[in-house]
Amino acid sequence: MAARVRIAHVHKMRGIGGSERHLLTLLPALAERGHDVVFVGLDDPEWDPSDFYGALRVPAVRLRSDPLVLGPLLRSLRADVVHTHLVHADVYGGIAARLRGAELVSTKHNDDPFRRGPFRYAERAICRLASRVVTITDALRRFTVDEVGVRPAKVETIHYGLDDLPDAWGENPPDHVGGRILLSTSRLVPQKGIDVAVRALPELPEFTLVVLGEGPERTALESLADELGVRDRLFLPGRVPDVAAWLRRAEVYIQPARWEGFGLGVLEAMLAGLPVVASDVSSLPELVVDGETGVLVPRDDPGALARAVAAVRPEQGAAGRARAHAEFSVERMASKTSALYERL
Repeated sequence: MAARVRIAHVHKMRGIGGSERHLLTLLPALAERGHDVVFVGLDDPEWDPSDFYGALRVPAVRLRSDPLVLGPLLRSLRADVVHTHLVHADVYGGIAARLRGAELVSTKHNDDPFRRGPFRYAERAICRLASRVVTITDALRRFTVDEVGVRPAKVETIHYGLDDLPDAWGENPPDHVGGRILLSTSRLVPQKGIDVAVRALPELPEFTLVVLGEGPERTALESLADELGVRDRLFLPGRVPDVAAWLRRAEVYIQPARWEGFGLGVLEAMLAGLPVVASDVSSLPELVVDGETGVLVPRDDPGALARAVAAVRPEQGAAGRARAHAEFSVERMASKTSALYERL
């Protein structure tokens, strides 16, 4: 039987992205394995996190994220292991863990270019506080070791895990999208390369591009679609309550990212049985087997993206679903994480 461990996961709350969605899956799985799990949220006052807390299935402590949060955080932590996610939690949670005498684990969720700049010196100092550093892909482990400079012996990979498509928290509004749907679940930011997908649309006249997500690039993407004459085939509904409904309607999933920490949307698409076309960057080759579960293309290449979309086959989607269940299950993720805690 697994040893019972008191675990506090600390994360700054300012939106629901891959790391937040990961925690909604991981934390209840750890609790089911007999651990005492609590989530400590450092809530950004400019964002309403009620949808995250409404979906969370473990106890939570909510603190206001500000420069004075260390005091309340210290009073809140009663844990054997403090597990932090992203920079703010690494800093405040790391200090609090050491002052409390708890073991510290830090998960790295992305390979943002800023991490290889001057910030890497600060991150190395943060990682010296940690007993263990978890990376969510092997590509991110290499980045953390080679580019950031964290000691290899301290870093291990534990992939995200999913078993099912995301639960709906409401009904999608009606729309008039018809025909063949090219889908992406992405924030509208330069990293995600949605502009590359828009530039590919003239070569894919039968497809409508649907992107589920919001971000500062919305206006620029709409202007680009106008310039290319494809505005009627670009649909940006923002965040939607029922992602699974769109996955069932889509024919192909794309992830034309310029870099990617994991690509949770890709894993959801694989579970839905969709063939995936993705950039050959960062973590994405660990999910998509080129020619077997989809196609990998060079980043920033609209022509290659269009040709790949035209070339994928339905059987690649079925192979992707089988790979998702075999390699990226919740059981696999929770077992590896639980074993890490017990070793500490």
